Amino acid sequence: MVLILWLPLFFKEDQCTMSKRKTAELDITKVKLTKKEFKRQWGLIFVAALYVIYGIVFYYLPLGGWIMAFQNYKLKTGLFHSKFVGLAKFKFLFEDDRFIRVIRNTLAMGIINLAVTFVTAIAFAILLNEVQSRWFKKTIQTISYLPHFLSWIIVCGIIHDSLSSTGIINEILLNTHILSKPYNFFAHPNWFWPIVAFSNVWKETGWNAIIYFAAITAIDPALYEAAAIDGAGRFQRIWYVTLPSIKPTIMILLLMNIGNVINAGFEVQYILGNGLVQRVSETIDIYILQFGVGNMDYSLGTAAGIFKTAVSIVLIFIFNQIAKSQGDEHLF
Repeated sequence: MVLILWLPLFFKEDQCTMSKRKTAELDITKVKLTKKEFKRQWGLIFVAALYVIYGIVFYYLPLGGWIMAFQNYKLKTGLFHSKFVGLAKFKFLFEDDRFIRVIRNTLAMGIINLAVTFVTAIAFAILLNEVQSRWFKKTIQTISYLPHFLSWIIVCGIIHDSLSSTGIINEILLNTHILSKPYNFFAHPNWFWPIVAFSNVWKETGWNAIIYFAAITAIDPALYEAAAIDGAGRFQRIWYVTLPSIKPTIMILLLMNIGNVINAGFEVQYILGNGLVQRVSETIDIYILQFGVGNMDYSLGTAAGIFKTAVSIVLIFIFNQIAKSQGDEHLF
């Protein structure tokens, strides 16, 4: 009888021992790349080497072209014989009123796009998770993903046709007597940034919501059950359970997307833009196209590209340190 009473203690001790042994086995240790280890994992090493070579060739070797930003580059003289001008191209950029206006447009549209698409993706994922009907949820998911696979030319064509003087939006406004005559949305600069933001939301919300939806489905259902027992309603469960649970995912994606604020886009602004809204539609990419390629001033275009890269890196470092100091999830 005494032996039977002591058995659970022995069993518990064995479990602890086994747990410690498993933890020790799972400890990650550095493995030296010996000849034997190389033969055993040559397949993985070969595939990894291909990706390293690809990255070097297509991502790092082209950075050598940045030297053009410090030269008066000419096609005839080439990269190694063009005249060195130092920071003259950067000085020209920041003394050019058009480039300053382009920076304003790029940052404004980048911030608007980030804020709107970020919030709509999170809200869409949460609302989709609250849908009880399985088939309806899957149908909505599939429909919301489809615009992501359309090219920007098609998307801009749909937006342009919808907002044109004979488009469906004007038809609705005229038939409901909100307007007395057709309104040209693309002739008023105040409408251009909202149109760009709406285009990004319509195209990318469903796709951006995938990772949030995956994070929500990984939440322990017991948390929702406990909140419901405590009297929390649906919106309270969203606020006190769903959002805190996916906060790490939100922070990581936010930090990653902050670096793209300076990449407000090119296709939407270039296709939907016109002379009437040029002051608010030009971005740095359009500026690079017109001056760097159109005027064959490759040095100026390269300098503008380096500026974009530097701003992106600085933004990521700044907001990563802010998140780190606040104790939130961070990249490094």
